[in-house]
Amino acid sequence: MVFVIDVGNTNITCGVFAGKTVKATWRLTTQTARTSDEYGFALLNLLSVSGLKPADLSGIIIASVVPKIMHALVGACVKYLGKRPYIVGPGIKTGIRITTENPREVGPDRIVDIVAAYTLYGGPTLVIDFGTATTYDLVDEKGDFGVGITAPGLRIAAKALWEDTAKLPEIEIRKPDSILAGETVSSMQAGLVYGQIGQTKYIIEQVRRESGFRDMKVVATGGLGRMISEECEEIQVYDPLLTLKGLKILYDKNRRTKPDTEEFENEG
Repeated sequence: MVFVIDVGNTNITCGVFAGKTVKATWRLTTQTARTSDEYGFALLNLLSVSGLKPADLSGIIIASVVPKIMHALVGACVKYLGKRPYIVGPGIKTGIRITTENPREVGPDRIVDIVAAYTLYGGPTLVIDFGTATTYDLVDEKGDFGVGITAPGLRIAAKALWEDTAKLPEIEIRKPDSILAGETVSSMQAGLVYGQIGQTKYIIEQVRRESGFRDMKVVATGGLGRMISEECEEIQVYDPLLTLKGLKILYDKNRRTKPDTEEFENEG
């Protein structure tokens, strides 16, 4: 089994794969102040509640956009899980050619998503990740990645509303029944959610127009991606486990084994 860990700015998403089957997934709040022992206990507990133990793991792979936690997290993997993890970064084999002006500036989370989308769905594909930031990354039919768009995510926009204004309250991010809002909370929800839907539709169409890839596939992921995908017919696939699948594919590529990419399955 392979333990995959995606460290985001807001959450750490983890999963265990047995071949193509997703045995379990979990989410932790990203906290830079944790020690390696605290991370170790957390990882052991996650495995335990799913009936798993460190001896079941054949390897670990991590993608992180939060460098400050990596020393403690890697230490936890070595000390408590008995494995030194692969780290997604320079030198790792991806099968994707990054043609941006500065490839080292591309976040590992974006690389993982691109690898997963291209391997599973082909190219040209636009990958949208609705995370802390909303990112749009285009990979062509040859597996070349050179185009990316970055926008504030829904949570960033919502936080700006209630932290930078005197009277707007903190709200739940959800789509209201109508864009014709009659009070403050639903008016904020309408602006946030319908604004994100409009942005998504426009960017997809603009990428199609400027790239010439009129038949490109659009694949979305990320915690709030389901809500937006349900309202955006331009998105053909919503895959909440895209990043974890990408980590498993990268682990297989770097272990010199044939990746299990024909079909991923959730157990049960």
